[in-house]
Amino acid sequence: MATLRELKGRIGSVASTEKITGAMKMISSAKMHKAEQALRRLLPFRQQIETIIGNLLSADAQFSSPLLETREVRRIGIVVFGSDDGLCGAYNVNIFKRLIEIITGYKSTFGNDVEIDIYTVGSKIAKAVRKIANGKIRMISENGVDSKSESGEVKLFVASLQEKFIVGEVDKIDFLYMNFKSISRQVLKSEQLLPVVQESFSDLNTNVQVKPYIFEPNATKIFTSVLPLFLLSVMQEVFTENRASEQAARVMAMQSANDNAKKLLEQLRLEYNKLRQQSITTELLDIVGGQIKN
Repeated sequence: MATLRELKGRIGSVASTEKITGAMKMISSAKMHKAEQALRRLLPFRQQIETIIGNLLSADAQFSSPLLETREVRRIGIVVFGSDDGLCGAYNVNIFKRLIEIITGYKSTFGNDVEIDIYTVGSKIAKAVRKIANGKIRMISENGVDSKSESGEVKLFVASLQEKFIVGEVDKIDFLYMNFKSISRQVLKSEQLLPVVQESFSDLNTNVQVKPYIFEPNATKIFTSVLPLFLLSVMQEVFTENRASEQAARVMAMQSANDNAKKLLEQLRLEYNKLRQQSITTELLDIVGGQIKN
């Protein structure tokens, strides 16, 4: 049985843990709200790009771009978003499990000889992906790109992915990330980045406000210029959603740890008080017994 001194030490340790988890929860919550605000700031840019593309698609014109080229898939690129920091529960584990499922699906669809390049965003997911790298699966970490990357790094990263696709280094690029819904709900999403498919613009025609348009110099050149901006807006949004989802997962993990610490603290205090009361009772009995003998 633990002594009073041992119990008092445990109580102090658990109380410190409770304070730390509470503080970390508040910090993560503030970071999550900051990411939410960043998502709202990105919305006007994304909407404007979608409006332009919607108006272009409504025109009677044929569009071509190297970013639309569909070819035989021999090498696939997957951009996987995770975290650089821990203490976010099963966040990275769930992403990694989904990645394994996607890789299995690729091999089933394109054959076991298909080569896969995995672009990791976040050191924690990179550590997990490194374990499955082999001759057909290659892990790539772009310099300066992590889960905290700002707009400048994201722009360079997107440009690099586009260049790899255009020159034929990869034939298809997808991305896997955690879509932020709310503080208690994040949903894993896997979407195709390149080649850009018609489904990406399925809802854009709703943004057309005025017709007809006169395009200068012409619709095709405008489309070719705007398409990379569309990809950039998508990737900026994904980076920001990943940050928001990571912090939301950390808030929930810290809340759970804080609740567990509170329960353990209550149990320890109860045990401490019982042991203390027992010690006092024993001392009183010893005193009374000594007086009777005298």
